[in-house]
Amino acid sequence: MPDWHSGVVTSRSPAADGLTDLVLDIQGTPLEGTHLHPGQYVRLSLPGLQASLFAIASAPEPHGTRWEFLLKDGSPLPDALIRLPLGAKVQVTAPEGAGFPLERARGHDVLLFATGSGISAIRPLIASVRRERDTFGRVKLYFGARTPTAFAYQGELHAWEGGDIQVVRTVSQPGASGWQGLTGYVQAHLGEESVQNARAFVCGQPDMVRGVLDALKERGVPREHIFFNY
Repeated sequence: MPDWHSGVVTSRSPAADGLTDLVLDIQGTPLEGTHLHPGQYVRLSLPGLQASLFAIASAPEPHGTRWEFLLKDGSPLPDALIRLPLGAKVQVTAPEGAGFPLERARGHDVLLFATGSGISAIRPLIASVRRERDTFGRVKLYFGARTPTAFAYQGELHAWEGGDIQVVRTVSQPGASGWQGLTGYVQAHLGEESVQNARAFVCGQPDMVRGVLDALKERGVPREHIFFNY
């Protein structure tokens, strides 16, 4: 059984349609500094509700005292977390999983794939890449959402691009939104650039993951060069 500790809600704000950014303060608990690798996740729990896994959306910090999460509404626990007042306590465990093995991408081009709330696991990876940007070749994020208003962290995209990370956004259900950008699935927009020697990091729903795997395989990327955070 995991050990549970109390985190305190210090911030809560809309991140996109159907997505909310939640920040927990873990200062003074044994959890301080335990987030070591981008892509790690924790269990969150509230009384009377089943615990669930959530990726830590903030970057690992040696003495970190705050963890950020991206909550997707529509399920009992996320909905309850979203309604919590500031100062409320949430039960949280230590980070689990090995995270993304970023060290295996040094010296290579990097391909990042995320859809919807899956960007929560990729965001700390982006932060880690930016800290040692010269260590990698081309870095490209393929970011998909159902609608144009469903992209989380839109305010950070320019900073990512300013940090020499190319961002390719695509919308799968543009409808009558007037969206003028790319449409369809992320894996449909790999382009003609060589990717055989790239390292890929992927987070999204199972159908998306399978689609990306198939597309990368067709382009000659070995399975051992494609990484997940679980």
